[in-house]
Amino acid sequence: MRIVLLGAPGSGKGTQAALLEKHLGLPHISTGVLLRHAVAEQTPIGQQAKAIIDRGELVPDDVMLDLIEERLAQADTQQGFLLDGYPRNLAQAESLDALLERLGRPVDEAIQIDVDPEQVIARIEQRAAQEGRSDDTEEVLRHRMRIYQEQTAPVVDYYARKGLLTRVLGEGSVEEVLQLILSVLSMDERGAAP
Repeated sequence: MRIVLLGAPGSGKGTQAALLEKHLGLPHISTGVLLRHAVAEQTPIGQQAKAIIDRGELVPDDVMLDLIEERLAQADTQQGFLLDGYPRNLAQAESLDALLERLGRPVDEAIQIDVDPEQVIARIEQRAAQEGRSDDTEEVLRHRMRIYQEQTAPVVDYYARKGLLTRVLGEGSVEEVLQLILSVLSMDERGAAP
């Protein structure tokens, strides 16, 4: 099963992806983790990305897609994967689909975790206080939410038009949200079909 997890910053998609990885036995692919690993390992893509980051620029879509393709070539992804943090915009969604079609492994399900924006801000502020993060101020969070609405929300519509999107309310406990997602995937809590 090939799953794309979508949601605003602070919606819990990373948390849910980690739990789903355990329940479903599918690798959790986070583009942020992939990028940091490639840079740390000084892979060719990592070196290219580091040069871009060092200039203060965003890593371009084609480099991110190369990073995803490199990860999808690994054996543990052959039965499926959970993609978290990608695609972030419509161009990335279209490029990802083209890549997956070429590999004969198209997306099976896109799950949007919906959370009220004010609750997202409260969650991230709490996380910032607990983790001592100074980059999660309310002003920064509201800016990130605007970027999400402008760039990533169209990805939700893209998957909806393809008939692949399911929306899940992400405002319950972590376990409640997990159970909602598993029910979408027609799975019980052990990852087995009911």
